[in-house]
Amino acid sequence: MDHYNLISLLGIFALMGIAWALSTNRRRVNFRVIVWGLAIQLGLGALVFLVLGRTGAFDHVGAAVTSFFNAAMEGTKFVFGPLSEPSNGFILGIHALPAVIFFSALMSLLYYWRIMPMLIRAFAWVFTRLMRISGAESLCVAANIFVGVESATAVRPHLAKMTRSELTTILAAGMATVAATTLFIYVGFLQESFPMIAAHLISASVLSAPAAIVLSKILVPETDQPETMGKHIELHYEKQSGAIEAIITGAMAGVKLLVGIVALLIAFLGLVGVINLILGGVGWHVGQWSGNDIQLSLQGALAYIMWPFAVLIGIPPEDAMQAGRLLGERAVVTEIPAYINLKAAIDSRLIKNPRTVVVLAYSLCGFAHVASMAIFVGGISALVPERRKDLAAVGPRALLAATLACLMTGAVAGTFYRGGLAILQTGK
Repeated sequence: MDHYNLISLLGIFALMGIAWALSTNRRRVNFRVIVWGLAIQLGLGALVFLVLGRTGAFDHVGAAVTSFFNAAMEGTKFVFGPLSEPSNGFILGIHALPAVIFFSALMSLLYYWRIMPMLIRAFAWVFTRLMRISGAESLCVAANIFVGVESATAVRPHLAKMTRSELTTILAAGMATVAATTLFIYVGFLQESFPMIAAHLISASVLSAPAAIVLSKILVPETDQPETMGKHIELHYEKQSGAIEAIITGAMAGVKLLVGIVALLIAFLGLVGVINLILGGVGWHVGQWSGNDIQLSLQGALAYIMWPFAVLIGIPPEDAMQAGRLLGERAVVTEIPAYINLKAAIDSRLIKNPRTVVVLAYSLCGFAHVASMAIFVGGISALVPERRKDLAAVGPRALLAATLACLMTGAVAGTFYRGGLAILQTGK
């Protein structure tokens, strides 16, 4: 273990320490949740990096997932024709976003075939059995590994009676993980620069689930008695009458999700542009007064705020400011621009160390941003309007828990990364 691996390992405990310092009730923190949650993360991290990575199995998994993704984009190639060719340059709306429609249809089909419910119940059983949290929040967290805000419908009958701690956990898990329908957007524009990105992102989303449980239970410990504590509950979902109906329903849902993603990107990136215009004007006037060239931007400010966290999770100092900028971008303009800028930083060699790319790929893999908090709080409030006040109250803490959970996932990757697993394709 080199010193960067040790820094990442210590960073895991430092992130939990930050959560403990901000906890609503430090005396009620459940250490069983912490111990087992940490054990699950470290066990999965060791499996991915030390076992699968060293035997070459991880490379085969990554190659298979990437091949599957490329085959799944045949519909996009047919619709957009020559525009979909890589030689024309990367266009987000053509080369990545349409994947949402296909994978939404695929997830709906997997639900119809009962494959997805089986996987969700398996993860929920592990969380309930080992971490001793309620069956409802276990099931919702497990569903979040595969789907987005719709995961709350899996436990809809139990939402009204959930404790504030349970609500915090399901919100945090939703924001700390990424849905399979959007995960492959990142694969679309990163696979050329980071060939094994698909397998890493799947690993990151799974790792972030127990991390979200740990951090949310530290920030908002359980002080009441959950109705489904220690119980295994049934998964609720809309059953389709046939495979064709499942595909159609999933595809239409994917269209709605795609429109939502595009709307958020246009709105938030536009707002950031306006903020940067204002900050740039302020910097120019201050520069005129002081005689110095002062350039101010939101991304620059966020880089200074987040670079200590970048160092904390084991990113080398020479890349920490660039990493802090990307982590800050994820918090305000969603993870998609952050991943796009990660690709640009790899290709232009702004990031010098392959370790940085691996740790960032894991740390950025989550919906931990302001827009997501509004979506999850609003989406779940629509299911249980009587809990809107409680959801709004715990929303900011859930976002903090999700942000720390994503950083913890990056720190776990940094703890086990030994080099050689990720080869940067920058020699262009």
